[in-house]
Amino acid sequence: MIKPTHPIHQATLIRNLQKHPVFLAVGISALFMFVSSVLRHELFNSSGDLAFFDQGVYLISQGKPPIASVLGFHVLADHAAWILYFIALLYKVYPSVYWLFAVQAIALALGAIPTYLLAVQAGLKEHLATAMVAVYLLYPVVYNSALADFHPDVIALPALLTAILAARANRTVWFCLSIILVLGCKAVLALTVFGLGVWLLLFEKRRVYGAIAIASGIAWFLIANKLIIPFFGTEAALVNRHLYRYSYFGSSFADTLNIFLAKPQVVLANLFSPLNFEYLALLLAPVVWGLRPRYMAPLIAAIPCLALNLLADHASQKNVILHYSLPIIPFLMVALIASLAAGKAWIQSRRAIILWSLVGFAALGKVWFFGSNYLNHLDNLSATREAIALVNPTDSVFTTDIIAPHLTHRQTIGYNYQKVQAENGFSKFHYVLINTRHPGWAADPQVYKDLVNDLSQQPRVRLQYKKDDVYLFEQSSS
Repeated sequence: MIKPTHPIHQATLIRNLQKHPVFLAVGISALFMFVSSVLRHELFNSSGDLAFFDQGVYLISQGKPPIASVLGFHVLADHAAWILYFIALLYKVYPSVYWLFAVQAIALALGAIPTYLLAVQAGLKEHLATAMVAVYLLYPVVYNSALADFHPDVIALPALLTAILAARANRTVWFCLSIILVLGCKAVLALTVFGLGVWLLLFEKRRVYGAIAIASGIAWFLIANKLIIPFFGTEAALVNRHLYRYSYFGSSFADTLNIFLAKPQVVLANLFSPLNFEYLALLLAPVVWGLRPRYMAPLIAAIPCLALNLLADHASQKNVILHYSLPIIPFLMVALIASLAAGKAWIQSRRAIILWSLVGFAALGKVWFFGSNYLNHLDNLSATREAIALVNPTDSVFTTDIIAPHLTHRQTIGYNYQKVQAENGFSKFHYVLINTRHPGWAADPQVYKDLVNDLSQQPRVRLQYKKDDVYLFEQSSS
């Protein structure tokens, strides 16, 4: 357990932080992540998650029901993330997807401030406290999450760190506000809040804060999953959206519970898989220099998130290039600080710590994608932009998942080929915009070539634009 510094000293640190180099580091990091995410988007590497959140937030800002047509359900049916309603206030100033990139970059970078304060609070000398800022900002998952479309759970990262800081400094109001903010970002984060409470109660001996976290985590998990999500959506929608990541658990929550209890061998076989060992190795490699068993108690709070990732049988859930490991980061930082404060970290030199972090970032950060993966669409990027410019801002559009985020500020847009085909087909869309050369993530180019051929033969459909395998069709209403 770490004893906090005197409250007056803590307050003084916060007041003087704007003059501290950590503030500059936060600003540079936020700008770097913002520019990176914007550039990735403009190179047409964004996808469905960004389209979902951007359309939902846009509709909220316009006073319309935020039923995102890209997936077909209310934004609160996804993760009960009420924080989106506050983000929508920015869209009232000016509706732009850039707001999401800015919010995400700032939130991710801001986590460095409570990380620094936690280090000082634990008694680390200035050079090691600033080293922890570098460790946080260079941790690959932080940067990579900025390049994973947009997800409101990024806001929970600095909030979780602030909650830990507040609990150790006996700041009840700040602790409660931080917990509320975390819960508003994603329903499943209630499990992390519960884990935080267990750690605070049993290992930090902060009974009041532990009890608050445990109670609020349980309460919000039940409210979100039993009231809010079912009210705004259906279990079927939730299964299609999330439970496919745990396909061996069946097709419903009841099936999941039954398999978990009746067939533990299936669960264990998936849990101890080579993919999981690889995931853990990549997750811990950038910080392994400071992980000592005696000081790893904070990771108790990370167990819910870690378990969800390890139990999944979908590769996207267990890697360091997406955002699913974000709730683990605060507790990794606290564990590193604890081992440094005790003088037991494997590496204790500021220069060596920063060098290790730089190597980890270079090896696992997605910055190198800008020289490879993110340049794949350059060959007909200008044609795609020209076609987008011809689309009326209010009319309905069917397109591919990588073009959809550029057209989401409208009531109706679709990109799920199978979903549209299974419903009323493509006749309900005024425009159909297809890039057959680059049809999107894991899409079959032939499927879209067949769609282009089919639309070309329909009398009510007019080919408005064709260039470099980019096709824009306009359908008449009569």
